[in-house]
Amino acid sequence: MPFHLPENLHPDCAPIAWLLGTWHGNGHGDYPTIDAFEYEQELVFQQDGRPFFAYSAHSWVIDPETKERIRPAAMETGFIRSKLIEPGKAKLEMTLAHNIGYAEVWFGEAADGRVEFATRGVGHTETAKDMTAGHRLYGNVEGQLLYAYDMKAMGQELQPHLWAQLNRVEG
Repeated sequence: MPFHLPENLHPDCAPIAWLLGTWHGNGHGDYPTIDAFEYEQELVFQQDGRPFFAYSAHSWVIDPETKERIRPAAMETGFIRSKLIEPGKAKLEMTLAHNIGYAEVWFGEAADGRVEFATRGVGHTETAKDMTAGHRLYGNVEGQLLYAYDMKAMGQELQPHLWAQLNRVEG
């Protein structure tokens, strides 16, 4: 699906404009404290002309062979604030809230179809799992959105947790 740059895009968001729209695809999850799993995911990036994007993600655990949904999985929502630091390059701030009881603040950079974030802080509800740090990498690879998420949680060191390949379905 071709991507068309919105007329009202804030100039600070130009380095992340390629993210705009709805993305859908499948991924894989793994971590020492859980069983490996396959998942389906939808990411939505929206903007209204101000220097930030609204973001939401929904995922479902799927059967690895049939790709049929087994049950709902993680959800997150938040905002990505962008500040252009030179043509084609931006500093980013992201805030996320999760259905599993934690909220995060992330700092990062964007340039050349690549977005990278690291956690700056994590807050937990009383019943949430102990997630203490993360690293996210998003890349525009031949028009697809590829991402990887590394996590430090449950007494484990920072290590791969999720990775996926998504296609633009709208935007």
